[in-house]
Amino acid sequence: MSIPVVTVGTAEEDVVGGLERLHGPVTVVRRCSELAELIAACQSGLAMAAVVAEGCRELTATLVDRLGAVGVSVVALTDDPEESRRLQSIGVVAAAPGINPSALADHISEAVGRVASIAGAHSGYGSAFSDPAAELTGVPAPADVEEGARGKGEIIAVWGPTGAPGRTLVAVNIAAELAADGKSVILVDADSYGASVSAVLGLLEESAGLAQACRLADQGLLDDRALESAASFVFTKGGAFRVLTGTTRADRWTELRAAALSTVLELARHAAEFVVVDTGFCLESDEELTFDTMTPRRNAATLRSLEMADLVLAVGAADPIGIPRLIRGLADLASVVPQALPRVVLNKVKQSTVGHSPRRQLEEAWERFGPGRAIDAYLPSDPAACELALLTGAVLLEAAPDSPLRHALAQLVCAPGQQKRNSLGRSTRALRFYKR
Repeated sequence: MSIPVVTVGTAEEDVVGGLERLHGPVTVVRRCSELAELIAACQSGLAMAAVVAEGCRELTATLVDRLGAVGVSVVALTDDPEESRRLQSIGVVAAAPGINPSALADHISEAVGRVASIAGAHSGYGSAFSDPAAELTGVPAPADVEEGARGKGEIIAVWGPTGAPGRTLVAVNIAAELAADGKSVILVDADSYGASVSAVLGLLEESAGLAQACRLADQGLLDDRALESAASFVFTKGGAFRVLTGTTRADRWTELRAAALSTVLELARHAAEFVVVDTGFCLESDEELTFDTMTPRRNAATLRSLEMADLVLAVGAADPIGIPRLIRGLADLASVVPQALPRVVLNKVKQSTVGHSPRRQLEEAWERFGPGRAIDAYLPSDPAACELALLTGAVLLEAAPDSPLRHALAQLVCAPGQQKRNSLGRSTRALRFYKR
């Protein structure tokens, strides 16, 4: 079967003409005058491959991701070695402008086969654009990462429904506890509605580290050094960890594109043993709110973080309002990210809102109305410790090391020293939960 191809660029005549004369593996179905016309042709289902003979500097990870979502692979012609490396990092097949037409046809066939295989392997991804049925392409691992280091780190996504159940509190403090245990940690603030990690840690909000990293990733320019430059270091008595701060204004959510965030999280996974992501609350796909299928989605950062997570912590407030919200949220989570198997964490547990023997009361209510998934951890309410930590811009490990809440959070990460202090007695791989 011949592969339909669209092309763009005034320098295409020799190469494209050669493709047309092959009369074999590829068929040029349209010559476009500009990149926008090529994108429109690809989205209409006209082609399976796009050859960009001119204007390849306009290609970004987001654009390549979107074209891959409709089954179109991209081949760009450039004689700049630096540009060639950038294009390859965002999933483009790069070739020299004077390439033999037959060799170019082989490149096109290879690129089409790669997009098809990646789309099949990642068919669960669907959060980057307004088309909810789009199957997004996977993100290639950074070229400067050694093969032995691939997949080393774990991504822990901290999610919870609306109503401030304590997502940021949990994310910040488990990052601090992991760092205190000697682990290398990167904390990512991916909340596109109300990023607050920098405020909780007392960091200056002069720049958004995650947005900076995403911009570089979208251009194919993010590497280990750039990631380290975008991150802020937080030093505690127990250890240090890096933070990619969130957007300084809510209207900057468009900078958190799903394709770029995927690259950031993959590179962070290679650079640290644990990547802790503070996500937003909303799981809606926004398809009814947009008319341009190239428009990014505000909830893409949350959905993509959940899709890529090795572990999802679902945090809910332990009160008559928070429990029903969490139950409904877990149902929504199972619908939009079915591969996620969240661990349920009830926060702000106290007698005044639950009644006498709050844990028993919560267990009974959860057994009656819950989604059939057990509660994995209970975090006691400790407003005094939280207020002190917020006032001083510190984590509980420093502000209130003997706080019951801090001890409960330490049990979540199960550090050996913390296990001894809390008499846990045993541990699992990297993260375990306090069982009943």
